[in-house]
Amino acid sequence: MNLDKIQKALFLTDIENGLEPILQEVTNIRPENMLTIQCYGPVISNPYGDIMRSVIIAIYQENVEEIFVVGTKDKETATVNVLTQLDSMKDKMQTLEYLFQNSRPEFVGGTVNEWLNVKENGSENIEQCVNMIHHHPLVPSHIQVRGLIVNTEDGKSSIVEVPTNKTASNLT
Repeated sequence: MNLDKIQKALFLTDIENGLEPILQEVTNIRPENMLTIQCYGPVISNPYGDIMRSVIIAIYQENVEEIFVVGTKDKETATVNVLTQLDSMKDKMQTLEYLFQNSRPEFVGGTVNEWLNVKENGSENIEQCVNMIHHHPLVPSHIQVRGLIVNTEDGKSSIVEVPTNKTASNLT
């Protein structure tokens, strides 16, 4: 993959150290042209939340031409279950459930459990984020959005593109 023509590329990555050099090597993007937003997952749970806001601002302020949503293979099947750690807050959780179901428009159609827990399939999470960014009304149609999964098992790095509405390709 040669992206020399790109002014800037934005990488939405998992909270994982050491991904930047791998991504730089595979995409041939210079470090000064790489912008990174790190989040758990990587998951954008709300099309009008803080992460999406950062993506949109980066597009316009930094002249981002391509966005990569990057997950890691070793975390692809990891399940995040935050609710089990929040047992001591049952009263607050009931209040939040009520808000998710009845009050706040940004919570429509979901539950606290759905909001806090990441799907088990990392590819689905990445595909969902790619589609959310690509179809967002404030993201220009010329911006390319791609999903990648980094596999660093056995000390070798490989990257596989996550198919969205296109065919998958191996970027090793």
